[in-house]
Amino acid sequence: MMKQIILYLLLPFACLAQSPYKSSIEIEKNLEKDTIPWKYQLAATDYSFIGNYAKLLETMEQERFGKRPSTREDSLFLQSARMLNAKEYILSQAKDAPMLIINEAHHMPQHRAFTASLLKELYANGYRYFGLEALADDSINIRKYPQLKSGFYTQEPEFGNLIKHALDLGFTLFGYEAGEGRNGKEREIEQAQNIKKFIEAHSEGKVVIHCGYAHAYENEYPAWEKAMAGRIKEYLDIDPFTVEQTLFLERADASKNHLFLKSIKGTEPQVLLDHNGQVFKGYTSQTDVVVIHPATRTIKGRPHWLYPEKKEYYLSREISSGLIFAYRKGETEGVPADIIEVFQPSTPLLLKPGPYILYHGTQAIQEISIER
Repeated sequence: MMKQIILYLLLPFACLAQSPYKSSIEIEKNLEKDTIPWKYQLAATDYSFIGNYAKLLETMEQERFGKRPSTREDSLFLQSARMLNAKEYILSQAKDAPMLIINEAHHMPQHRAFTASLLKELYANGYRYFGLEALADDSINIRKYPQLKSGFYTQEPEFGNLIKHALDLGFTLFGYEAGEGRNGKEREIEQAQNIKKFIEAHSEGKVVIHCGYAHAYENEYPAWEKAMAGRIKEYLDIDPFTVEQTLFLERADASKNHLFLKSIKGTEPQVLLDHNGQVFKGYTSQTDVVVIHPATRTIKGRPHWLYPEKKEYYLSREISSGLIFAYRKGETEGVPADIIEVFQPSTPLLLKPGPYILYHGTQAIQEISIER
């Protein structure tokens, strides 16, 4: 059940004047005039911020990375392999691990949603600290929610929801990014040193680390000698449990998806076991496990992986275009819990139970309550 209280407010939300959230039209215009080599990844990230997942995938087709082809060896491997639920497998392995390190592709919000799905059980198994490469906010544990100034990637709603969920569970959050101007090797070393310093000052529980791409790699890595996770093993003399989410990224054209991804039945992320019961660790065994996310299924214009624990909320029909922001009540200067770009009234917001204030652009339009 959803209870709606409509308050047509007159004052705009001033903080959105400096909003990082662009419409699809603005993103497309910027992309046309941009000349930097990584412009497509930036545009895909902008699309992720406003919940336009289809355009995100379409834009990333112009990038060179994330397009691993299926091979004959992959096909042969699958003939004798079996799949296990990724969440269940990771949680079973993390119970006895001293640390969990999980990566993400910075333009893929479902990687954050998956990390969020692990946190409740991790907390129950003694994890108390949550390190985020993308976090730059010394007040986050006092305020208890992220603001736009908390970081760059953290402005994306699912990243904001990940942070909020961790804080609500009782995790202490910390950022560990290296200072500006570091080269690749220096950055990996400084990140690991920052994590080491935090752990030495906080020994009451285990640590989850959420990072980007190859920072989760444990073994020798030519570009950096060792990545952050490898440095952690060296500096702390521990063996963290490392999780790779970025090896098989979804394609805009589902027919081009990797064979492993296509083979998943259902909507839950999976891990692969070979005929000997050994978990698939990727082609170079840089992490302890590779998570394979299934192709996204669209439900009323929204990705299926946004739905767990959330309720649909439909806008008033007189709103037919523009960006709609849903802020948790009391956090209207924070990161929105959800954003949609409205092209038709049938696109729902997806929100956890609680009170929210909705904005159409910079104009507050409704206060609503989502009930359990």
